[in-house]
Amino acid sequence: MSRERLVVIGGDAAGLSAAAQARRLRPPDDLAIVVLEQGPEISYSACGIPYWIGDLVADRDMLLARTPADFAATEVDVRIGTRAEGIDLTAGEVVAAGGERIGYDSLVVATGGKPMRPPVPGLDADGVHGVHRLADGADIRAAIAAGAKRAVVLGGGYIGLEMAEVLQTRGLSVTVVLADPLPMAQLDDDMGERVCKAMCDMGIDVQTDQPVHEIEVDADGAVRAVRTDAGSYECDLVVLGLGMGPEVSLARDAGLELGVTGAIDVAHNQRSRSHPEVFAGGDCSQTFHRITGEAIHVALGTHANKQGRVAGSVIGGQPARFAGVLGTAMTKVGDLEVARTGLCTTQAEDGGFDYRTEVIESSTRAGYYPGAAPIAVKLITERGSGLLIGAQVVGGPGSGKRIDVLATAIWAGMTAEALAGSDLSYAPPFSPTYDPVVVAARVASRIEQG
Repeated sequence: MSRERLVVIGGDAAGLSAAAQARRLRPPDDLAIVVLEQGPEISYSACGIPYWIGDLVADRDMLLARTPADFAATEVDVRIGTRAEGIDLTAGEVVAAGGERIGYDSLVVATGGKPMRPPVPGLDADGVHGVHRLADGADIRAAIAAGAKRAVVLGGGYIGLEMAEVLQTRGLSVTVVLADPLPMAQLDDDMGERVCKAMCDMGIDVQTDQPVHEIEVDADGAVRAVRTDAGSYECDLVVLGLGMGPEVSLARDAGLELGVTGAIDVAHNQRSRSHPEVFAGGDCSQTFHRITGEAIHVALGTHANKQGRVAGSVIGGQPARFAGVLGTAMTKVGDLEVARTGLCTTQAEDGGFDYRTEVIESSTRAGYYPGAAPIAVKLITERGSGLLIGAQVVGGPGSGKRIDVLATAIWAGMTAEALAGSDLSYAPPFSPTYDPVVVAARVASRIEQG
């Protein structure tokens, strides 16, 4: 029997998870695996780039998880610097750079995401940088080393907050310019206001409700200011933190069906709905919300790794399904930790939920223990049933990872009353006697019971 071939387009989280899992389940004499990666590196942590820029990570190579040689040891052929130029779905071939045609029995499209770039004049000017590739991090580090003093960060999401912090840490004056009324639009306004205040208290200039109209450049074509309706903000460095969209140009041109989010439409086993021999995972693929069941696009490495593993399992002959997402995520700016999971109130309303919210204030440790910091926990529950459908946490060091307890409770379908009775740990260095998560659940369940 002839050996089958799996071709993977994209050498990061989803693609390499798929390749590794398929190899675990099928030996080389049964399945050949070829991975095409257009860039010079594979398997790197894009989430770590801001911390390398901020010198918290000393060496770029610390962000590299595995190398082509690591995969070659398991007879997975990883080809870096090799761009996939097209997919011939009829012939079952990928067209690589130079015209090479590589046949496949199974194909995994893991082309990732692309930074949002609105049609703003000057956005391609010298001094404007994304934070997507390791090369982006190197370019920003080089700009700082060359003497950049004033930075404008466009966007106030996870990357925007992280970049604002590390640039300030590197000694730059930082302005964050937002089209939204508050940073962290993934939060409800009352929690976003806490984030905004903390940024301002750090000395970061936060300019809200100001869509960018132009990146102004000097005579040499280098950035000199960011202009909005409210004014012009001088700078010599602009960082884009406007979010990520799916990179689907290759899939779209080939004729793969896209979903309502603009990402590749896949079933729960990551198989393309239009071409069953093709799989997709990671930032280029559409997924679904665990609570509402609705199609969404969420660009997070946690999901990408899981989706790649599901695809690799199915290709390897083992049934698997992706279980959906809650959008659980966290970040920090200065000492403030910010986390969320499930539905915010806008999503709950759009989903048709009759909901209620409760916010409690507590401390991260016993109040008398050194280092105790304020924490706010917000719960969103379904009115009547008390079902937990969303949570947000904003507070000092030790706050953020509490979102994992809340994400687990929501994933398991728990009510606020059930969570209030759960057995969480206690010791003064880590928590008050009643953990803030339990306090929030108790308040929500008590109010639900009237």
